[in-house]
Amino acid sequence: MRKLITNGWILTMDDNNHEYQYGDILIEDNKILYVGEKKEHENVDEVIDAHNCLIIPGMVNTHCHVPMVPFRTLGDDCPDRLRRFLFPLENACMNAKLAYKAARYGMAEMLLSGITTFADMYYFMDDLAKASEEMGIRALLGETVINQASCDAKNDEEGLKIGEDFIARWQNHELVRPILALHGTNTNRAEIFQKAMDIVKKYNTLLMSHVAEMDYEMTYFADNYGKTPVAWLNDLGCLNEHLLAVHCIHLNDDDIALMAKNKVKVAHCIASNLKAGKGIAPVKDMINALIDVGLGTDGASSGNTLDLFISMRMFAGSQKTKYHDRSLFPAKDIVKIATMGGARALKMDKEIGSLEVGKKADVVIVSLDAAHMFPCHDPYSLLVYSANASDVKHVFVNGKQVVNNRKLAISIQQLREELANEMQEFNIKAKELAKTI
Repeated sequence: MRKLITNGWILTMDDNNHEYQYGDILIEDNKILYVGEKKEHENVDEVIDAHNCLIIPGMVNTHCHVPMVPFRTLGDDCPDRLRRFLFPLENACMNAKLAYKAARYGMAEMLLSGITTFADMYYFMDDLAKASEEMGIRALLGETVINQASCDAKNDEEGLKIGEDFIARWQNHELVRPILALHGTNTNRAEIFQKAMDIVKKYNTLLMSHVAEMDYEMTYFADNYGKTPVAWLNDLGCLNEHLLAVHCIHLNDDDIALMAKNKVKVAHCIASNLKAGKGIAPVKDMINALIDVGLGTDGASSGNTLDLFISMRMFAGSQKTKYHDRSLFPAKDIVKIATMGGARALKMDKEIGSLEVGKKADVVIVSLDAAHMFPCHDPYSLLVYSANASDVKHVFVNGKQVVNNRKLAISIQQLREELANEMQEFNIKAKELAKTI
């Protein structure tokens, strides 16, 4: 089937940043067949008029915990929230059914905001994979392994087994790419890191892990090993192109050099980092060292929204402030990080991240109709500093239209009701736990 998107201002985000102010994108099945100036096309089955719209590649969310939607706004200002609130509630209440319902809702939120690909670290991965298929979103899904009992594993060895079995089952899927996730450098043993790296090398996939995120993590490694978490990972043989390091707030120059040398990928989650007062990652230095960096929303419990428009804006302000340089990261570069940068960080840049012939048809159409979207002197600046998720009009993933005129095939209200019904016991326990903190 052939679909033609026409009349829109196309921002390809390819290597040369080609633009077509009144252009066409021709999609055949799941791939892009043509990108360029308007022209006649034969055998078109459907035409989508993108007049007064920007057309961009689907945005890439490089780090999330999508089933954590039920935790949104719980204990937001609680010190040591992870151990005092999130871990206990998660272990008490999270199950496969709740994870599935929450994931569907979170995926809907992402699709409605123009995210077509996301990488996730959580539990009950088969249920998340099913949800991804149903919602029509591209997903990299990794079972979380941690050195304590979790909601789906008694210990880290069992979690590792669950993770590898999931990878084996979901190889070569059209939308779901199985990965593996270790919770963090201070919450996983050296032996588990090495075993996990052997697994991802075996299957040629990614290992996602929180790295250099917490102050106490840095203190722990300094006191116990006399080195940074990055140097520790390097000594283990776990710094390489298979590692997707998340956060990376507290890096020194030696860490950055090691990561660049070993082609480590980075997911930068500015919204959650600022909210928790953790600091601002040295992204300018990472990118100058040629490290691939993408943006992540983190989970709805950490960054509160699964929305990369907010992340782009916060990224701009935080980096310019950190380096005291207004000219740093022009808007075009930030849109590139949210699209092609994310694709490179997930090792998917041959398939997604830009609007080019032969790539997967992951396309987002952003309306310019709203009051805050006029005038459009610079489309990239408009996307970074003015646009909201509500400006996303149409979304295509793998050639299939999943958002049509700001609506999903399944209503967000239905998804909300399904999740709310599943959250009843969760809500009771959350209130009980909140009284103790």
